[in-house]
Amino acid sequence: MGTEGETGSQNTAAAEDVAHLLVRCLRAEGVEYVFGIPGEENIRFVDALNGSGIRYVLVRHEQAASFMAEIYGRLTGRAGVCSATLGPGAINLLLGTADAMTNSAPVVALAAQGSLRRIHKESHQVIDLVSMFAPVTQWAARVECPDAVPEMTRKAFKIAQSERPGAVFLAVPEDIEAERPAESLAPLQIDVVHADAPSPTEIARAAEVLVSARNPVVLAGHGAARARASAALVRFAERLNVPVATTFHGKGVFPDDHPNALGAVGFMRHDYGNFGFDSADVLVCVGYEVQEFDPAKINPNGDKRILHVHRFPAEVDAHYPVSVGVEGDPSRVLDALASALPEGLTYDSESSAKIRALLDEELRYGRDNDAFPLVPQRVVHDVRAALDRRDVVLADTGAGKMWMSRLYPTYEPDTCLVSNGLSTMGFALPGAIAAKLARPDRRVLAMMGDGSFLMNSQELETAVRERVPLVVLVLVDEEYGLITWKMELELGRHSHTRFTNPDLVAYAESFGARGYAVEAADQLLPVLRRALDDDAVSVIACPIDYSENLRLTDRLGDLHGPF
Repeated sequence: MGTEGETGSQNTAAAEDVAHLLVRCLRAEGVEYVFGIPGEENIRFVDALNGSGIRYVLVRHEQAASFMAEIYGRLTGRAGVCSATLGPGAINLLLGTADAMTNSAPVVALAAQGSLRRIHKESHQVIDLVSMFAPVTQWAARVECPDAVPEMTRKAFKIAQSERPGAVFLAVPEDIEAERPAESLAPLQIDVVHADAPSPTEIARAAEVLVSARNPVVLAGHGAARARASAALVRFAERLNVPVATTFHGKGVFPDDHPNALGAVGFMRHDYGNFGFDSADVLVCVGYEVQEFDPAKINPNGDKRILHVHRFPAEVDAHYPVSVGVEGDPSRVLDALASALPEGLTYDSESSAKIRALLDEELRYGRDNDAFPLVPQRVVHDVRAALDRRDVVLADTGAGKMWMSRLYPTYEPDTCLVSNGLSTMGFALPGAIAAKLARPDRRVLAMMGDGSFLMNSQELETAVRERVPLVVLVLVDEEYGLITWKMELELGRHSHTRFTNPDLVAYAESFGARGYAVEAADQLLPVLRRALDDDAVSVIACPIDYSENLRLTDRLGDLHGPF
């Protein structure tokens, strides 16, 4: 299976310790990067990576390592790998591992553990890591004998990368890491899972539902993006003239400049795209996962018929009553379903144009608004103008994420990344490092509130040291703005959300990055373009006025459909 140097000679393989065997297994899985911080208990593993062809990316906090592994896995489809020592190091991996699990991103998290001779008792830095990771992974296990390493590594990657992808955790005790297998071992052969063809019976049942439908709407989720179903979605929409919306995780899988595009749904209130669902009687949900977006927001009465198109069955939810579930590769399902429908069957997608016009109106409002601090619509407009269609922006959790997710026109999958499963703050800067490593031919922008930025800002040093060019746009309001927004909506007041910041330009420059301060609305776009074109790490501090938040929710509350 392996190349020369992976499996080596019989004598070399027999003589190597578990650390070197584990590294050979990672190489066989195609691992390019390991993100982490070494500890006393995994020094042999870190040392074994030297000269292996795997690049160890030293980070400044293990949480960042787990976010890097998540975004790398999300963009490549291959499990990202993060590594930490035992105890506190492993605990710091937990957040990004859970984020990957809830965002359906393949990750293999590795941590050291105390020796087998002491894990049964109270001992320095030893806690039950397997039990801790089990609730937020698809599989969590401890390596208890050297001979198990090839099987456990292959199983970890197979589980992490299968549909539905997610996180896996392996703990390697320090004494096991140093042991040698009883005999020569090699990485196991990798089995490739091919896309499934849908059942003809399920296709026929789904066709019956569509034939009787009056106003079907397609909702494309993260699974459609993972399955690269964009072309099939466009063919299906054009064949039937149906409107297509996406979840926040599905943004770009159906291009927002297509005539049938409804935009993204997932906002906290009844947004424009939701009106496209109000009069729908059938929802064709392609690659949609309930954790992405509460189905009660688009099917409040639970009375719409649902066609669930995915590689696995739907989650049970009172607002997601599946009439027909068609399991298989989404592209093959959509093409088969379109072929099974009568010639000439089309629907009315008039609402798409009206909803897109409302979104375009907001972007024009932003483009023409010279207020300073900037309104969020101006920020979204200028970010879209600065980035190419294939460039990648990561919108961190907060008020900025809401504006980007609902308003930012997206044309390709995985070019506007958010965390909408766990909705974790602080992922965008470390995630941007991984995004640039996974997509070196694209420019990468991390868009963060000042609250999120200061959670993992130490990774500026990682980006500078590793020479990973990227831009961090920090939206400065000295407040946890999304919480203020929510408190004002629900309570009519807010408290305990204000803070102060350091001089962000000087702070960036202290790491060796370039710092820019936006001092007028018309400065943002040229500064963005300059920073994105530089082969450097840059931080842009941009003051923002979130008084538009309440104006938006008030306006949406006054809107009435149907559109």
